[in-house]
Parts: sequence; structure tokens; C-alpha cells
Amino acid sequence: MVSSAARTFDLVIAANRLPVDRSVSPDGTVTWRTSPGGLVTAMESVMHEREAAWVGWAGFPGEAPDPFDDGLLRLHPVGLTAEDVTDFYEGFSNDTLWPLYHDVIVPPTYHRSWWHAYRRVNEKFTEAVAEVAAEGATVWVHDYQLQLVPAMLRDRRPDLRIGWFNHIPFPPVELFAQLPWRAMLLRGLLGADFLGFQRPDDARNFLRGCRSVLGASVKGDVVTWQGADDGRLGAGRRVARAGSVPISIDAEGFRKLADSPGVRARATEIRASLGNPEVVLLGVDRLDYTKGIRHRLRAIEELLADGEIAPPQVTFVQVATPSRERVEAYRTLREQIEATVGRINGDFSHLGDTAVHYLHQSYGREEMAALFKVADVMLVTPLRDGMNLVAKEYVTARHDGGGALVLSEFTGAAEEMRSAYLCNPHDIAGLKETILRAIRDDPALKRRRMASLRRRVRRHDVQTWAEAFLTALDAAPGKPAVRKEVSS
Repeated sequence: MVSSAARTFDLVIAANRLPVDRSVSPDGTVTWRTSPGGLVTAMESVMHEREAAWVGWAGFPGEAPDPFDDGLLRLHPVGLTAEDVTDFYEGFSNDTLWPLYHDVIVPPTYHRSWWHAYRRVNEKFTEAVAEVAAEGATVWVHDYQLQLVPAMLRDRRPDLRIGWFNHIPFPPVELFAQLPWRAMLLRGLLGADFLGFQRPDDARNFLRGCRSVLGASVKGDVVTWQGADDGRLGAGRRVARAGSVPISIDAEGFRKLADSPGVRARATEIRASLGNPEVVLLGVDRLDYTKGIRHRLRAIEELLADGEIAPPQVTFVQVATPSRERVEAYRTLREQIEATVGRINGDFSHLGDTAVHYLHQSYGREEMAALFKVADVMLVTPLRDGMNLVAKEYVTARHDGGGALVLSEFTGAAEEMRSAYLCNPHDIAGLKETILRAIRDDPALKRRRMASLRRRVRRHDVQTWAEAFLTALDAAPGKPAVRKEVSS
């Protein structure tokens, strides 16, 4: 990665974080490594051969580093102060919007100072994007942290083609209406020409919100707002289209990774280290209250108590990647989960035979691919999730024909992956029954299910997602021409 002189680009990505993390060695040498996040993983193959700019926070408070290049991709850091990180990121983004957009699983917190910080940081991103966007450029804004950027950018650069994609759910208006700044967020989003969502229901929720809160007119998937005379953010007339464009993974790339000799060997090592059980159950999640880890552990505990499963024949591995540990709700969640794991292992483990292996760590893609190959049953049971790419990575890694996917109905992935063992994670009795079916069903039936899931992910990979979004953006507010799907 090398520094780069100032220049402009026809394609600009704006996201909360850059696709790289900074590492400082003991001698002060600074290096940048690819981030492990879901957005970065999804976009990596999409941006691989595109000359574009990526605007995002560098991941640490203080003055932003100078822009630099990573291959064809220009990385343009945005500087956030410590106050910005506390109020914009940890506060409004993750303690106000995140719980509100995830069905109020925990209560959102509303502070005016956090809202002011959110506006301030969105303005910083807008300035950075305007600086690197060429005349008539396409700008692709990502996710809930930057919902004001589309209108701010439209006010400043009306020449741009602006799209916004929401990686998390968009709430029904009955919940969204709680937000004191609901109208300003919708006005911010209507700066975009096309707004992409994971599920059709999310797009419909947005359109209903525009109609209910702003009094906008909605015809099909097109929203028309006549604007306002108050001179505030995005006051002019706007016409935009909202649609479902579900995100995916680099299926071919992940399949090759999972099939590499190193990953296959590591999978053998992992299974041996677990004692070569008959069945390995696996959960892989960020440590987040939306992911349903507590409900999953309760189901496992009851299955152990019922005698339906037991070590060493069956063992459960839960990877819980550290997340937002400065937010109180996340610290409390970690304490609860670790106490539950300790109780389960105290009650049901024996010397050398552990019922639950709990790993509060981050792992690279190779290790995750190896874990997927080991898992006989993958438990993806969030209470609410925009998509959940882990489900798609798992079925792709298990191209050997094995495995079974237990998938929450409340994920975006469930809209596409109907051949999974679908479940309601709130229904503990039903979740237990689903897990047992995934363990005990006829192997031939499970192979057919997994083959269907793999075909779906392969045909609708991340490249398909990116092309669909950019094509929709180019045509908005109209719809792009429908292309016939080629069977494979």
C-alpha cells in the first residue's frame, strides 16, 4: 500500500470503516491489513479489479492518515475524534439505531448530543466523498451509520448518482416512529436515487415510513416526496426507488479456500482435538444480543438435560467474536453467556469430554473455513439479522455433500435458503426439535438439502449482488431490464 496524490474517481464507496485495519509494530512501523468484517469480505472480490475510492474511518481516534492506495483502490480515511467515536459510533449508531432496527431486543437510548454527533460525522463523510468523486460519478453509500450522507451529498453535488445499501433490517414504522429524528433520517435517505435492502419486507418498511412520517406518495416501489420549505437537509423534491437486493459471498473463492490442502488438514486437526465426536454442532457469531446465542445455549442445555445429546458423542462449539465491548449491553451479554457456558459444562461435561467449547476470539478465514468443514450441524439462529453471510459460507464450504444448516426464520438468508432446517429461535422446544432433526435425518435427505442450498448461493454470489445493485442504481427510479437466469 502506497500513498497517492489527490485524484477523483468515477466510483466511490462510503462506509463506516475502511476495508483495512492499522497495525503498529514495536519499532513504530505502520502496516495495514484487510479487515475481517462482513462488508469487507463481501466487497473484496467486487472491488478487486475496479479503480475506485473507498471513504471510511481508519478505526482509531485522532487525525486521519493521508489517503493511500491498495492496488487499484484508493483509501481515503475520515478522521473521528474520541468524542465522535463515543457519541456517533458507540452512542447513536450502536445504542440508538442498532437496537431500534433489530426489533428493540434491548431498549434504544435517545440522546440529543448523540444525534448532533451523528449529523457532524455524516457531514465529515460527505465532505470526503465530495472531494474524491469525479463529475457525474457513482457513489455507493453503505449502512445505517451513514443515513444522512445521501441528502447531504445531493445538496452539495447534484451531479452525482447516489445509491445506499442497508446491511441490517429496516424496522416497521410502528418501531421506527419512536425515533425523535425519524423525519430527518428519511429525508437523508431520500437523497439517494436507489435504496437497496436485504429483504422485500425491509424495502416495504422504508416506503411505509416515507408515506407515514413524511407524507410522501408511494407507487409500487417508487417514493415521491414533494420536499419542504424549511431549508433543512434534503428539502428539495425527490423521487427514488427502493428494492430488495440481498447480499451474498464470493462463493467460488470460498469454495476453493475450503478445499485447499491446508484447510482440509486443519479441519482434521480440529476434529481430533475435539475427541473425534460423532456429531459436532457449531455456532459462529459476533457477540451480539441479536444473534440468539443465549437462546441457542438454552436449547443445548435442555437437550443435554433430556439425554438427547451427550459428550463425547456430541459436542457444541460456539465461536463468539468480540464486539463493541465498551457498550454496556455487550459487556452484560458476555457475562451472561460465559456464566451459562460454565453452568452447562459444570453439569454435563466429564474429564476429557467437554459439552460446550466456548471461544471468545476472532479467527481468520482459513480457520473459519476449517471449522465449517468440521461442523456436522451449523446453528445460525439470530433473533433478527439483515442477512447472515455465515450461513452462506457454511453451505459453500461443505461442498463435500455433508453438513446440515439450522437457520432462523428471522434472517435475510432464510428468504433465499428455504431448504435449510428453518426454526423460530424464540421457541426453545421447537429449536430443540429442529436441531435433533438436523442431527438424525436421513443422510441422503440432508445431502439433497445442502446441494440445493449450494446451488442457490453459487448462482446468486457477491458479484451478482453488486451487479444487480449498480444496475438498479443506474436505472433508478425506473427498473432495470429483467435478465433471464441461466441454469447451471
